[in-house]
Amino acid sequence: MTITSEETPPGWLGTGTVPGLCRPDAPGTGIHAYLTEHRAELRALLAQRGALLLRGFDVGGVDGFDQTVRAFSGTPPLAYAERSSPRSTIKGQVYTSTDYPPAEEIFLHNENSYQAVWPRTLYFYCVEPPTTLGATPLADIRRVLAAIDPQVRAEFEARGWQVVRNFHTGFGVPWQEAFNTSDRDAVVAYCAERRIEAEWRPDGGLRTTAVRRAVHRHPVSGEEVWFNHATFFHTSTLPEEVGAGLRAIFDDEDLPTHTFYGDGGTIPDEVLDHLRGCYRGASVRFDWQRDDVLIVDNMLAAHAREPFTGPRRIAVAMAEPSDA
Repeated sequence: MTITSEETPPGWLGTGTVPGLCRPDAPGTGIHAYLTEHRAELRALLAQRGALLLRGFDVGGVDGFDQTVRAFSGTPPLAYAERSSPRSTIKGQVYTSTDYPPAEEIFLHNENSYQAVWPRTLYFYCVEPPTTLGATPLADIRRVLAAIDPQVRAEFEARGWQVVRNFHTGFGVPWQEAFNTSDRDAVVAYCAERRIEAEWRPDGGLRTTAVRRAVHRHPVSGEEVWFNHATFFHTSTLPEEVGAGLRAIFDDEDLPTHTFYGDGGTIPDEVLDHLRGCYRGASVRFDWQRDDVLIVDNMLAAHAREPFTGPRRIAVAMAEPSDA
């Protein structure tokens, strides 16, 4: 086994923590046997680095990727619940990465950090690399937290943050898809269990409101991390023309997705600019190669997506539910 966690190969750029790069001693080594043999060592490295890139292994396609999740996490992949972005099922609980147009960037975020329960471990598998760009940038959210102005952090710790989602017909993911049901009573019960206020609108739409913490402690190391969707879900993080178009149609409380302080107060634009800068300052990127497997500790590293050209097919799976 070769682990080069400090190496920065060609195509790796950024000032953030470089994820551990793991290569087999013999090309074509089966990834499942490798993970089983070195599981304890690799999990310790993941807790240190926040992400591992396994390169040069025989994965065995999508079926093998599913087994990779089971070998490393010890459990089957999770279903994608309370959805906020469009994905397609490849097989079982293995999904496509977010189905947004190739020209769009997807900003740094921690998967499902707006939920009461989220996946601790994320898996990405490069079925087909893009022709240009298309990286999955990473940012160590310990470094993000350290870069945030103490007054900004204190405000969020005192007030929390709030996400409001409005499921309008023709805008974003329909509520039936987000909650995997068309039963209104089942949606209300789901929300009640997870500290989400659900309000059915006169036009048949749904508004949900949830207040969450901005700073969490990692359940293993006890480190404080900036773990939330306050920046990602704020309309100002969208491309300028998209955000302006939505605000021309909707008031802030009616936007498809928007964030506030936990008491409903407006988050100032300069605070959002500062937070985006902290994420970008901690980010690192690498170029995908076919059959790469990226394992991410979701409570240590945020992930994103660059615009791209070419086919780019990245499979995604999630495992190990946690509420920290």
